[in-house]
Amino acid sequence: MKKHFLTALAVILLPALAMAQFVVNGKISNSTGESLPGASVYLGNRVTQSGSDGTYQFNDVTAGEHLIRVSFLGYQTQSRTIRVTGNQTYNITLAPVSQLVDEVLVSATRATSNTGATYRNISKAEIEKNNLGQDLPYLLNQTPSVVVSSDAGAGIGYTGIRIRGSDPTRTNVTINGIPLNDAESQGSFFIDLPDFASSVDNIQVQRGVGTSTNGAGAFGASLNIQTNTRRDSAYAELNNTFGSYNTWKNTVNVGTGLINGKFTFDGRLSRIKSNGYVDRGSSDLKSFFLSGAYYGKKDLLRVNVLSGKETTFQVWNGVPEAKLTGNMDSLYRHYYDNVGYLYNTTADSLNLFNADNRKYSQFLYPDQTDNYTQDHYQLLYSHHFSNQLTFNGALHYTYGRGYYEEYKYSQKLANYGLDNVLIGSETISKTDLVRRRWLDNDFYGLTYSLDYKPSLKFNLTWGGAYNEYDGRHFGEVIWAQYASDGDIHQHYYDGKGVKKDFNTYLKATYQLGKTSLYGDLQYRNIDYTISGTDKNRSPLDQHDRLNFFNPKVGIMHQLTDNSNIYISYAVANKEPNRDDYVNSTPATRPKSENLQDVEAGYRIATSGFNIGLNAYGMFYKDQLILTGAVNDVGESIRQNVPISSRMGLELDARTKLVPSLTWGLTATLSRNKIKQFDEVIYEYDANYDLVNTIVNSYDKPDIAFSPNFIASSELSWQPVKNAEIALLSKYVGRQYLDNTSNGKRQLDPFFVNDLRLHYQTAFTGIKNIGLTLMVNNLFSERYESNGYTYSSVVDHRMITENFYFPQATRNFLLALNVKF
Repeated sequence: MKKHFLTALAVILLPALAMAQFVVNGKISNSTGESLPGASVYLGNRVTQSGSDGTYQFNDVTAGEHLIRVSFLGYQTQSRTIRVTGNQTYNITLAPVSQLVDEVLVSATRATSNTGATYRNISKAEIEKNNLGQDLPYLLNQTPSVVVSSDAGAGIGYTGIRIRGSDPTRTNVTINGIPLNDAESQGSFFIDLPDFASSVDNIQVQRGVGTSTNGAGAFGASLNIQTNTRRDSAYAELNNTFGSYNTWKNTVNVGTGLINGKFTFDGRLSRIKSNGYVDRGSSDLKSFFLSGAYYGKKDLLRVNVLSGKETTFQVWNGVPEAKLTGNMDSLYRHYYDNVGYLYNTTADSLNLFNADNRKYSQFLYPDQTDNYTQDHYQLLYSHHFSNQLTFNGALHYTYGRGYYEEYKYSQKLANYGLDNVLIGSETISKTDLVRRRWLDNDFYGLTYSLDYKPSLKFNLTWGGAYNEYDGRHFGEVIWAQYASDGDIHQHYYDGKGVKKDFNTYLKATYQLGKTSLYGDLQYRNIDYTISGTDKNRSPLDQHDRLNFFNPKVGIMHQLTDNSNIYISYAVANKEPNRDDYVNSTPATRPKSENLQDVEAGYRIATSGFNIGLNAYGMFYKDQLILTGAVNDVGESIRQNVPISSRMGLELDARTKLVPSLTWGLTATLSRNKIKQFDEVIYEYDANYDLVNTIVNSYDKPDIAFSPNFIASSELSWQPVKNAEIALLSKYVGRQYLDNTSNGKRQLDPFFVNDLRLHYQTAFTGIKNIGLTLMVNNLFSERYESNGYTYSSVVDHRMITENFYFPQATRNFLLALNVKF
């Protein structure tokens, strides 16, 4: 009887025992007994970091077997299976690596918890969840302070990203520490590397000035991207996506795994095609990625080749407001205000009035396309002199070439260097024509860093880069109704830009008990020369040399094993871009911009939740913005504003509500102001001759494209093993199209929800089969995420033209992933 009672009691208590939750803790140290602070400790799919004394802790651990894995840069990753039956302590000793790992290649430009910078690390697993064909900015949409946009409306083709309101020209992007930003325009064009995310291992997003890095765009945010790292086993992977607007993505990934313990070879081939949400907003994108690596005991050598080719129909003019609202009176007024400029033919008029309002596309010429090919070659090398000293270096070369083609009506022959045409007694001075404007450039250089770590308490890094850019800008007329004396290979303008960029930095961190001190000093020298003629055939002759000093300091204090506070101060300086030089003279060109950035925050990471709370103040001197001013040939020019600022609070949190339900949340509340802004409006008479310049002054208006509130949410539920249902939400507050805080020139707030369904399984001979359905804009929110505006007074009447980029209503992407 007693035996049966004990058996029954055990059966009754078994579920409770299985659900019992315990504490697993311990200490991470090296073979000499020194603690390793900041080691990554994984327990199943949970992660934490060891504290300043090397200790870690997981709460609420269920009974049973769990895989625990510990990694720390410079040491061999250790994994073991543990059996939890109660509160237990597992101390783990790590041995120095016998081979270098790829992470060392990007360590010099990465922020850590000791640097006091504000950042988010995004793993390969996070990237893969949403990588169904949309451009890389869309994969970062759930990170703090981010707003993304798409010209064609569906995230494929030309896309944009703003972080804290900073546009792509102010966001530094590096691939394995090598600059991606175009040296002259300073923007990063991910369309030139289609499906690049399929070759990315991890991304660090730094908000604010961040740590010293390489490239022209480090002035508000940084994307530090690392491509594929070592995989020890051979693999093959097929990814195929089909979706709305006849969207297709086909990707093949293959790799040899580790050969003879020393060599790996990886490759990817991709194709993405889409008609786009906007009429004729099509994209035809192709790319490949090849990588080979040698792993020695003290040396790591990797060669990467990336290439992308894109053909995209031009939809970058957007949709006029009158068309978007469907107000016929406004639409007629818009038409007559722009006839002979935007609308030249009967077909143009019919297209304007008859096309779908939200999907309207202005251009009817079938080859009105942007065409560009870009090849990247990278040679990455790391040498481990000792446990204390490591060298990293890279040589790189990028070759870009392409053009955009456009049909132009009634162009003056003289503007293209062509003679007037005589037909009988008639003199022809204008012609319809098709032109191509080319960019052909070379970008090459080297990056370097020397990391010295005499103890776990002190780290010193010296690094930098030298890069040269040689860009050729020229135009061709490939067809004309009246060809005059032109030749298809004749250049009607030729411009050249040569830019030399050198920087060097010295970074140091020192651990003083529970406090970490950080210092970072960077010197940057720029030598820039432009010559030849611009697209208006005006002569170019400018040379500028700039020297910048960018200091950074920070302090981090460990409150507990799981939490810390930090504060940092950083200075950044940024040179004008090519258009600023082209559209000015040496006497009128704008000054460089200066930014002082203060960051302060609190971070806590436990097994159940991670929370980061950050306050920032970004204070600009001579920030360059559009004011409405134009130069003597009618080109819009940016001008310096003496004082402007961005201040805000950011929340980045993730918590496990119940074992199967996880919630990620970000929020940004900010204030973005220009102390004093002068808007320039030109007044013309009925014949469009300039008669007056109007200046309107504004006191503390909002900075354009800087919403005061941004929030995102990702609610993920795993109803059964290997299945996930996730609701992704994004709210973006009101944005102004210019710097006047005028409610008639704004982007309305929008709230968009996406639904992601995922299931994976495996069969004999197939490692994994994954099926993902992404329903974007689940509730068909009608919204615009980008736009532009301009104003003038004509014949005593104020005319303001707003243009918007409508985003797709409900649409889907269905992906099948097969791994062998």
